[in-house]
Amino acid sequence: MLSAADSAIDASINNLAIEFWFDFSSPYSYLAAEKIDALAASYQRIVHWHPILLGAIFQITNTVPLVQLPLKGDYSVRDFSRSARFFGLPFTMPSKFPLPTQLAARAYYWLCERDVTMAHNFARAVFRALFVDDRDISDLAVVCDVAATMGLDADALSLAVAQPEVKARLKSETDAAILQGVFGAPFFMVNNEPFWGADRLTQLEKWLATGGF
Repeated sequence: MLSAADSAIDASINNLAIEFWFDFSSPYSYLAAEKIDALAASYQRIVHWHPILLGAIFQITNTVPLVQLPLKGDYSVRDFSRSARFFGLPFTMPSKFPLPTQLAARAYYWLCERDVTMAHNFARAVFRALFVDDRDISDLAVVCDVAATMGLDADALSLAVAQPEVKARLKSETDAAILQGVFGAPFFMVNNEPFWGADRLTQLEKWLATGGF
């Protein structure tokens, strides 16, 4: 059981944390994932990563993936590439898009229970597999191969993503995100202040630098 002092320390650490919700099929989440940890570290913050399923959120907001919207869809594809160039990141529009991401998300949570840093690195590798190398991350074999190239136990991961408790973790994280007011990805929370979109990283940084505005 934690002492009062330990509890106070934990509360202080959590207050300094940046919450980061994302879906592996979100191009803007890919851009944010490449930047958020370094940005947070420069202000002595940590980041709690939460992969979620946008499909469940879209059912509540009564919308569809951005690329499927009339007129706006064509613009979004152009903006994905332009935003990547702005951030100085490589980008390839996937040939299969959008696509299911629950396997990658479950794999993340399983890894996160073992090594948070490795889980973050895995998440970035999955994003790059999809948005740089045009690999189908809805395929378990691809997810396992990404893990294997990082020296992870791909066989154990393959079994883990089918475990009821791992499936439940992803559902509970998505449900919790909805309760927090998350309606898209990437989505950030800093000291109870919400920011939506990779284009809000500049505002988020100013918030960290000034303590709010």
